[in-house]
Amino acid sequence: MADLRFARKQRNRRLQSQSSITPPTPMSHSPALPDIPDTLKALAAGRTSPAELLDAAHAVAASDACRYAYMPGGTAWVASAVPSGSPTPLAGLPISIKDLFDVADQTTAAGSTVLANAAPASADSVAVARLRAAGAVLAGRTNMVEFAFSGVGYNPHYGTPVNPADTSVERVPGGSSSGAAVTVATGAAFAALGSDTGGSIRIPAALCGIVGFKSTARLVPTTGALPLSTSLDTVSALTRTVRDAITLHEVLAARRVQIAGKPLSSCRLAVTNTVMLDGIDSTVAQAFTRSLAVLRQAGAQIEDIALPHISELAVINAGGGLSAAESYAWHRQLITANEAAYDPRVASRILRGASMSAADYIDLLGARQRWIARMEANLAGFDAVLSPTVPIVAPSIASIQSDDKEFFRVNGLLLRNTAVVNMLDGCAISLPCHTPGQLPVGLMLWHAALHDDAVLDLALQVEAALRQSL
Repeated sequence: MADLRFARKQRNRRLQSQSSITPPTPMSHSPALPDIPDTLKALAAGRTSPAELLDAAHAVAASDACRYAYMPGGTAWVASAVPSGSPTPLAGLPISIKDLFDVADQTTAAGSTVLANAAPASADSVAVARLRAAGAVLAGRTNMVEFAFSGVGYNPHYGTPVNPADTSVERVPGGSSSGAAVTVATGAAFAALGSDTGGSIRIPAALCGIVGFKSTARLVPTTGALPLSTSLDTVSALTRTVRDAITLHEVLAARRVQIAGKPLSSCRLAVTNTVMLDGIDSTVAQAFTRSLAVLRQAGAQIEDIALPHISELAVINAGGGLSAAESYAWHRQLITANEAAYDPRVASRILRGASMSAADYIDLLGARQRWIARMEANLAGFDAVLSPTVPIVAPSIASIQSDDKEFFRVNGLLLRNTAVVNMLDGCAISLPCHTPGQLPVGLMLWHAALHDDAVLDLALQVEAALRQSL
C-alpha cells in the first residue's frame, strides 16, 4: 500500500473518532502525513510510485476536506504529468500551485473572474519551471484571495476553502494562499507554491497548523507571477515540516541552505512586546507562553526587547502603503473597466493607490529604507525574534462573510505581525506551536534580510524542541 494512502487512512480514522467529541474538535498538533525525505525513501525502495502518490493526492482533493481548495477544474489538467522517477529533490511528489503563477498553456486567473478568460500563459513562471526541473508533479491550481489582497482567505467568486483544523466549525483558512494551505494540511499536496506580500504564506500556515517559510524576497525570482506589490512580493512555499521547507526553498531559490546545527543553548533570541503581543487571544497567549518556556528549558537565551520602530509603521503606511500604490499601478486600467466584477473588499484596497502621487510613493520608498536601517540596528546580535505569527486563532467564515467591519478588523489583526517582516525585507518562518486539542497557533521566527539560513537552522531546533515537549 502506498505510504500516502496509509497515512491518509490513519488521518481519516482520527477525524472520524473526533466527530463524536463536543465542539470544537481541532486536529492534533502533527498530522499523520509523511514528509518529503521519508516519501522519497519510500519511492526509492519501491513502496510507492509517483502515480500512486498523485492518485492519493487527487482523492483527497476530491473530498469535502478540500472543498474550494482548488480552482474549478484545477486538478484535471495534470492527469498525465506523472514522471517516471529520477534522483531529483521532488521526484514524483505532487505540489500544488497557487493561481498566481503562470503555468504554460494555462490561464492565470489570480482567484478572479476578471481574468478567467485571459489568454493562457506562453511559458511557466520561474518558480514553476524550477519545481518541474526538480521532478515535482503539478497537483493543481489552488484557490486564493482575489489578486492576493487579504490575509483572511475569503473568496466570493470561487468559494472559501474551509480550514481543516476544526471539524465542528467552518473557519477561515487564512490568506491569501488559502487553498495552498488546505492542500498541504489535508494531504492533497506534499507542499504548495505560494506568495507572501504581507503574510500570505505564514498566516494560512499558522491558522491551518502547518509550516510556512517566507524567504528574503530577492532570493526567488517573481517572473511569471502576477504582482501585488513589486517591492514586497515573495515567492515561497507551505510545507508539513521545516525539513520540507528547506527542500522547497533550495529548489525555488536555486541555492543550498547552509545548516550549521547551532544548538538552542547557543542562541540569543528576542521577544518584543511592541505591538506584536497586543490583543492576543487566550489560545495564542497560552501557546506562545508555553513555547517560550520550552525553548528556555532547552537552553535558549530569550530577552525581552523594545522595538519601538514597529509602532511607526501605522504612520508610514497611512496613505495605503506600498501594496496600494503598486497594485493600483498594475490594475488601474483593468479595474476602471471592470470594477463591478472585483470583490469590493479587494477593489477598495487597490483604489487607495489612486490618490497617491509619485512624490508620495517616492517618499514612502525612502521612509521604508530608513526604517529598515533602524530595525536592523536593533536586531544586531540576535539569532532571531520570536512572535506569535498571528494574534488570534482562525475565526469562523460566518463571522466575516457579510460584515465588512468585522472582516477588515480580522484582516488587520491577521496581517499585523507578519507584515512587519515584509516591510523589513526580511525572512521568517511560522511553526505550529499549539498542543493537541487546541486550534492551531503559529510561532514566528524572523530576522532581517539574508538571515534565511540562520532562521531555518534555528527552526529545525525549535521544531524538534516543541515536538518533544508534547
